[in-house]
Amino acid sequence: MAKATYKDAGVDLDLYQKAMSSITPLLAKTHVAQKSRVMELPGGFAGLFRLNNPQPGPAGRQYEDPVLVSGTDGVGTKIKVAIQAGVYNTIGIDLVAMCVNDCLCLGAEPLFFLDYIALGKDDPERLVELMEGVTKGCVLSKAALLGGETAIMPDLYGDGDFDMAGFCVGVVERNQVLDGQAIQSGDVVLGLESSGFHSNGYSLIRKVVFEMAGLDVNDQIEELNQRTVASILLEPTRIYADAINTIFQSFPDQIVISGLAHITGGGLVENVERILPQNRRIDLKRSAWEVPAVFDWLQSLGDIDEAEMFRVFNMGIGLVAIVRAQHAEAVQEKLQSLQIPSHVLGKVTQGDKEVTLS
Repeated sequence: MAKATYKDAGVDLDLYQKAMSSITPLLAKTHVAQKSRVMELPGGFAGLFRLNNPQPGPAGRQYEDPVLVSGTDGVGTKIKVAIQAGVYNTIGIDLVAMCVNDCLCLGAEPLFFLDYIALGKDDPERLVELMEGVTKGCVLSKAALLGGETAIMPDLYGDGDFDMAGFCVGVVERNQVLDGQAIQSGDVVLGLESSGFHSNGYSLIRKVVFEMAGLDVNDQIEELNQRTVASILLEPTRIYADAINTIFQSFPDQIVISGLAHITGGGLVENVERILPQNRRIDLKRSAWEVPAVFDWLQSLGDIDEAEMFRVFNMGIGLVAIVRAQHAEAVQEKLQSLQIPSHVLGKVTQGDKEVTLS
């Protein structure tokens, strides 16, 4: 009887080591923004990160009473689109974005990120492509990619399949945690534009686009400037970390942003309502922004009810910032300078806790 080996079982340790050595330079790129806080530990089983920055400045803040903020997420069935299209170097941006944007909503400065990637077989080239996206997302977030895990599980994932999960850690001064309690009547509600579908609703998107409409990832969509289905559906999730932290740093001793909501599943109404304190209400104005054409295209393609669209998708608004009225114009100007257009969606008023969209 032949001797059993791990390679025969579907895991090639030599290929695995090749893959690990290929991604080391990618990790190094993410350490630049947090260079003075990442502690080198060659061969370590975990990563080390200094909470307070020994060299205060653009790389980070100093904290008196720091609170750690953590968030974890995946990218859902958007992965299936990446597999269909054979495009693997952008989905990692989505992974970072979904975690980092959640942590931002508590006022946190992203510190570091961990990733988990599972594949059905050893595939160093695909792993490097996936990590290119994760790396870019971390660079955009100014978060160090401190470590992660790559799992090869041939009996769990089919040939060509993979999955990803991410975990972000940030920090915020305890007296600056955005828990919604600072939201007051008269605050202005700003909607920051999304980059597209982000990473929500892809089970519905795939059903409509591929099953109902019978489109292929390479088909060009005339009403969307001849963009391919793949480029539309794989547009990476916008990361708001740099913009939001720039605003915090521009007004260090004032309450400028009183609340932040990441617009994911549940849409505008449900996600904004999550951060409202009692006795505050918001009436969002649908006329305040133009819904991007990609959403109109999908709605028409699947004959989706408008209420369903607004509950499942961000509809062009990826993040909501509730700001003090006297700072609203300055915040919008700052966002515009960072290439993130925003719109005044409404104002906070007194009343029973509720968000409406009309």
